[in-house]
Amino acid sequence: MAAVHARPSPAVGLRQRWQRWWEERLPRSDTLVLTQRNVYILPTRPGAMFALTLLVLLVASINYQLNLGYLLTFLLAGAAVVGMHITHNTLRGLTLSLRAPPPSFAGQAAALEVVLQHDRATWRHGIGLRVRDDTLGRPPAWVWTDVPPAGQTSIHLSFTLPRRGWCDVPTLSAETRFPLGIFRVWSVWRPAARVMAYPRPEEPCPPLPPAQAQPGGAVKGQVREGLETEGVRAYRRGDAPKRVVWKKVAKTDQLVSRDGSASAQLELWLDWHDAGGLDPERRLSRLCAWVLAADRAQVRYGLRLPGVELSPDAGEAHRRACLQHLALWT
Repeated sequence: MAAVHARPSPAVGLRQRWQRWWEERLPRSDTLVLTQRNVYILPTRPGAMFALTLLVLLVASINYQLNLGYLLTFLLAGAAVVGMHITHNTLRGLTLSLRAPPPSFAGQAAALEVVLQHDRATWRHGIGLRVRDDTLGRPPAWVWTDVPPAGQTSIHLSFTLPRRGWCDVPTLSAETRFPLGIFRVWSVWRPAARVMAYPRPEEPCPPLPPAQAQPGGAVKGQVREGLETEGVRAYRRGDAPKRVVWKKVAKTDQLVSRDGSASAQLELWLDWHDAGGLDPERRLSRLCAWVLAADRAQVRYGLRLPGVELSPDAGEAHRRACLQHLALWT
């Protein structure tokens, strides 16, 4: 039986529409300075109960002419006013900075690092940040921290990338209820940064397509199913550690290196047409898995997409270029 999704109530739907309209009016920036203009304060539920208690105490003191009742009422009210200013000052003056988020894969969590700093010689306690995402079944959890005097601290957040390509960083919210918990002070922040989402790699990864021989050269090696390059030779002084076949070293206790002359005779092409009769998104997912597998095997590989061709190469820069073309292909 298909799952039945409960429709939100009209009040919840209206609140979400109003929240989205309000957030869209906020300017995007990767740095936010919290001031009087963008920090808001309201009583919490315990704060409302505290105010009701003060009202009852005041009425009872007036009715029974209790001087100690007046003293207790105004003492608690004064503590609430002082706590309100402390709570507001905990956020006011902070600077929030978002560091450039690294690329990730669609459907996985993208990591965000937010730096909180200020230049005042006081501690800032009980500051929380979270991602404002009303598409989830429950709101994301808060991440809490303290900021040292005239210093800075970092908070790490995450959100799920919904699709491949460029994805906007969602709206963030900062909040504190320090020290009494009867007032809630918060601010809303729309970062300008975007996250590159690579296609989600296919799992399990299918075998790599066979390598192709270069024209005009005899083939001395081939890419095996285990993603190792055949053709090894004795270790020579000066060989790079990445060319050492460590699996064979563990078995035979003899240093051997991959034969560069053999592997140079082959070209591994990751072609759109070799991905099988799949729909475009699943083909991109398979090609993404192949790129990661070829990079782990440290072999030279090229990428062919409709309208795109990257020559065979190896290394981190080549891997990023291939994944980015897969992410942005249309």
